[in-house]
Amino acid sequence: MDLIDRNILDLLQADASLSIAEIAKKVCLSQTPCWKRIQKLENLGIIKGRVALLDSKKLNLGLTVFVQLKTDKHDERWLTKFAETVRDMPEVVEVYRMAGEIDYLLRVVVSDTDSYDHFYKALIKKVPLNDVSSSFAMEEIKYTTALPIKAPNEQF
Repeated sequence: MDLIDRNILDLLQADASLSIAEIAKKVCLSQTPCWKRIQKLENLGIIKGRVALLDSKKLNLGLTVFVQLKTDKHDERWLTKFAETVRDMPEVVEVYRMAGEIDYLLRVVVSDTDSYDHFYKALIKKVPLNDVSSSFAMEEIKYTTALPIKAPNEQF
C-alpha cells in the first residue's frame, strides 16, 4: 500500500460519500485508476464497509456505559455462548477481550439508566459472570472511527 492508497483511505474515512471523481482529483489520479485502487482495497478487506455515522443523542441513545467483565470461565463453550450473546444484544457496540485485571470490556449505548439496568439483567441472565463493573461516561471528549493510517510527517 502506497501513499496514494493511504490518502484514498484517509479521504474515505472522513467522508465515504465522496464521489470517485472527487477522490481522484484530491489524490491526483484519473477516475479509472482511482476506482481500481478503491476496488482493490475493498477486495483485500482493508475497506470493510461504508456506513453512515449517526448522532446517538438525537436518537435518544445518549448514555454510554463501559462495562468491565470478569469471569472464571475460559473454555471454548463459555466463550462461544458469551460471543453469541453480546453479538445479539444491539446495545453492545464494541467488545474486547482484555489482558490484565479484567477479562472483557464492552461499550454499551442506551437511552438512560433504566435501559442499562434492563440490559444488565438480560446479560447476567444469559451468561455466568464473576464480576460486572459499569462506568457511565459523563462527557464525550473525542470520538472518531478514523484509523491513524498516515505517518505524522506524510502529506498529500
